[in-house]
Amino acid sequence: MSQKLSESKIMQALDWAYDKAVNGVPGLNSASELAETYMKKSGSRLGQANAFIRWQKVKAGTSGFLMGFGGLLTMPVTVPSNISSVMYIQIRMIAAIAHMGGYDLRDDRVKSLVYVCLTGNAAKDILKDIGVVVGTKLTASMVSSISSKTLTVINQKVGFRLLTKFGEEGAIHLAKIIPLVGGLIGATSDSLATNTIGKIATGVFITEKSSAREECA
Repeated sequence: MSQKLSESKIMQALDWAYDKAVNGVPGLNSASELAETYMKKSGSRLGQANAFIRWQKVKAGTSGFLMGFGGLLTMPVTVPSNISSVMYIQIRMIAAIAHMGGYDLRDDRVKSLVYVCLTGNAAKDILKDIGVVVGTKLTASMVSSISSKTLTVINQKVGFRLLTKFGEEGAIHLAKIIPLVGGLIGATSDSLATNTIGKIATGVFITEKSSAREECA
């Protein structure tokens, strides 16, 4: 079985993980269900999102937690089960943050923005190319104005960026960019990567200003 990665394989894996995250799988909460749980807590929307990110970081930072997903998730792409589990967890976290911000997870434009957040700091450059500034919450009109042609460009940039980071030596390189890999690259690295992606996601879907308005409403 070839371990070579390609942009098409990466996008297949992302689509698989997103479908599972949004629709849920037996024994696991969907992104919206997780989001709703944290939205019931006190504090601003940003505070709720940050609490959620901290929980994900602690829980998914252990190899036992990650491997527990292996028996529940079978990715139809040549990606190791531990890596597919990490991808699922990470995308579900970002999607939950998007739900907290009031976005429709079944909108293909929102899905592509979730994928962009997965690239971490590289997301800022990708979003800048389409006129989106991290830290300035997207409005419904801004999201609806994203054309199908732009979506194709976004997905191509995401696929290329991830493939570049993974390298072409094998699927195990996925662990170097996607966080929450437990014992593979160390808890410190996982924690930093998780915080980075969490900040990017909240910067896209939730901001300090919008959060403050919600709290005062």
